[in-house]
Amino acid sequence: MKNSDLPGNIIMDLWQLHIFCKVVELRSFSKAAKAVRLSQPTVSTHIQELEAHFKTRLIDRSSREAHTTKAGQILYAYARKILALRDETETAVAEFQGEIRGRLIIGGSTIPGAYLLPRMISQFIREYPDVTISLYIGDTEKIINDIISGVSELGVVGAKTGDRKVVQEMLADDELRLVVWADHPWASEESVSSEMLMTAPFIMREQGSGTLKSLKESIRSAGYDMDDFKIVAEMGSTEAVVQGIKARLGVSILSVIAVSEEIASGALKAISIKGLNLKRSFYLTTPKQRSPSPLAEAFISFIRRKLTHASFLP
Repeated sequence: MKNSDLPGNIIMDLWQLHIFCKVVELRSFSKAAKAVRLSQPTVSTHIQELEAHFKTRLIDRSSREAHTTKAGQILYAYARKILALRDETETAVAEFQGEIRGRLIIGGSTIPGAYLLPRMISQFIREYPDVTISLYIGDTEKIINDIISGVSELGVVGAKTGDRKVVQEMLADDELRLVVWADHPWASEESVSSEMLMTAPFIMREQGSGTLKSLKESIRSAGYDMDDFKIVAEMGSTEAVVQGIKARLGVSILSVIAVSEEIASGALKAISIKGLNLKRSFYLTTPKQRSPSPLAEAFISFIRRKLTHASFLP
C-alpha cells in the first residue's frame, strides 16, 4: 500500500490549490464555488483538507469575507507560481505538437490593464480560440514583482523600472493631462500654467502607481516637487480619482486614455499644463532570466505587432 492510500493521509493536489486561489481572490467561498462549478460545501471541504495537510489555518472565517491568515498568504504566493508552471508545461507540450493552446497569466498596471490589454486579449483569442488568458491588474510595482517571482509571464506597465531582473521595451505612447469637472473655472482653457496647478485642491494616485511615478519625474524636471501641491486625497484607482473629480473634491492628472469616454461625453475636461512634459510610454515587461513559454512568445509577438509605436494621444 502506498502512503497516499493510508486512511486519514491528506494529499495536496493542483485542483485544491486552484480552488484555494479562487477563494483568496474572490474573498468568498460561495463566489469561488460558482467560479469552479462546485457546491460551497465541497469547496469548504477542499480548503479543510489543505489545512489538514499543512496543519494550520489558511483562511480566516471570522468575518463576512474570506481572508488569508499569514500561512495562507505564503501558500497563495507559492500556489500561483505552481499553477503558472503547470500552465507553462501544458503550452510547451501543445507547442511541441504544433498547436497554440493553454493558459497564460499576464499582468497589467492600471491604465494598460484596464484599457489596452482587454482589447488585445480579445483579438488574440479570436486568432487562437484554444487559449485562456488570466489578466491580473495592479500598480506597476505589483506587476513587476509578480513577473520577477514567476507568478506572471509578462506584463505591460506605464513606467520604467531600474530593476535588472526584468527587461522592458516601449510599446506605445500615452499622455497625462490635468482633468477637471465640466464647469470648473479652467474648463474652457486649452492650457494652464504650472503655478496655477499648484493652487488647486489635488487628488493623488497611490504610491507605486505608474501614473504617479511619471508625474513625479515630470514635475521634478520642471523644478517642482509633490510637496508643492495642495493634496486633499490619495486614491487607489483611476476610477476612484475620476469619481472624486466629478464630486468636485479636487482636480488630478490622469492618462487621456483613462478618461476618453468622460471627455467625449462632456462630463470632464482634459487640459495641457505649460512647462510640464507629461508624455509617457507603456512598456512590455518580461523576466530577464527566464525564457517565455511558446504561448507567451505568441502573445508577445501579437502585441508587438498591434501596439509598437502606437499613439493614443487625442
